[in-house]
Amino acid sequence: MVSSTSLLFSVFTLFSLLLLASSSKDNTPATITIPLTSTFTNNKPLRFLQHLATASLSRAHHLKHGKTSPLTQISLFPHSYGGHSIPLSFGTPPQKLSFLVDTGSHVLSSSSKILGCRNPKCVNTSSPDVHLGCPRCNGNSKNCSHACPPYSLQYGTGASSGDFLLENLNFPGKTIHEFLVGCTTSAVGEVTSAALAGFGRSMFSLPMQMGVKKFAYCLNSHDYDDTRNSSKLILDYSDGETKGLSYAPFLKNPPDFPIYYYLGVKDIKIGNKLLRIPSKYLAPGSDGRGGLMIDSGFAYGYMTGPVFKKVTNELKKQMSKYRRSLEAEAEIGVTPCYNFTGHKSIKIPDLIYQFRGGATMVVPGKNYFVLIHEISLACFPLTTDAGTNTLEFTPGPSIILGNSQHVDYYVEFDLKMSVLSCTFMHDTGCRCVPARNG
Repeated sequence: MVSSTSLLFSVFTLFSLLLLASSSKDNTPATITIPLTSTFTNNKPLRFLQHLATASLSRAHHLKHGKTSPLTQISLFPHSYGGHSIPLSFGTPPQKLSFLVDTGSHVLSSSSKILGCRNPKCVNTSSPDVHLGCPRCNGNSKNCSHACPPYSLQYGTGASSGDFLLENLNFPGKTIHEFLVGCTTSAVGEVTSAALAGFGRSMFSLPMQMGVKKFAYCLNSHDYDDTRNSSKLILDYSDGETKGLSYAPFLKNPPDFPIYYYLGVKDIKIGNKLLRIPSKYLAPGSDGRGGLMIDSGFAYGYMTGPVFKKVTNELKKQMSKYRRSLEAEAEIGVTPCYNFTGHKSIKIPDLIYQFRGGATMVVPGKNYFVLIHEISLACFPLTTDAGTNTLEFTPGPSIILGNSQHVDYYVEFDLKMSVLSCTFMHDTGCRCVPARNG
């Protein structure tokens, strides 16, 4: 993790706001593929896990209470703070920068000309009354030279603010002109070492700016380190259906949570045991409570108190042959933890989500437990606010599906058809990408 001081020199935070690309349609690639890297570290594992649990709870609180070919392939890389990043090229001449891929936000970065107060894009970033933030502009003049009011952003345990800019976003064979971004000028607390690339479900997201019809990724397995082994993020302009995937429709978002990707859950299992979780937790209500959101920016995930209790109680039953490590639980702040000293390995049951629409995601134990083999420790790192919140049914999603839970899955977000589709890549990891129809 970088300090807020070093962040000022190394990170620009880019808000991906509505864009009608002015680039030429000629010779536009059908797809863009970007390398995708994960972000974990193995240093001082107990302290790191403790920090990750704290940061995860902060992010869950922010997500739950915040109101806000046809292919382009991009390499996707893992990093030390629990996310996956992509390289993007901004500016003239182009400069390559690293961005955390986050389906729970709408943010990127660069530096260039400042967005004017009277620019229509400035209005789109805030409200029709944005001119009230421009007191030095006279009347309805469209030639006001003053800057658009600054933005502020909360993320994890940190916060940042900055100015809106206009910049070019460059891909091989495609340049998007006057891309609206935000450049961080101040930051406090701990923020990620990469800038944010918002892929959230709103007109402000990067895929919506680029006009893609779907995007997809497959996150490689990792060992909590800054590995340079990358997978791919695919930005897809085609209408073709991808073969071999199971589908789950995105649900209508509650008014207070418009940018998240909500999925309807029919059932949750631990191994073969059906947990019988009340339906009010499994789909979002009109009051904004309940439902499952999938979030690539969250390392492990979150479960509201009653769901967390059902899941962990069943885990304790099925893993009772291993010794609970209450010392580790107290030190780290997650539960349950198991010491498997004396065992060659530890057997963790699958966590299974059965979605409306037919898709089933089977999460193996290694993807939703943290295993520290050198001290024979295994911990369930999903966080909950059960101990700090007196409400039985808290606002926001009841379940947040973090990126570690969909490692080794090919996950496709179809923005046109409003569905999520996925398939487990089995022993091939993410080297293989499903074929497309059409």
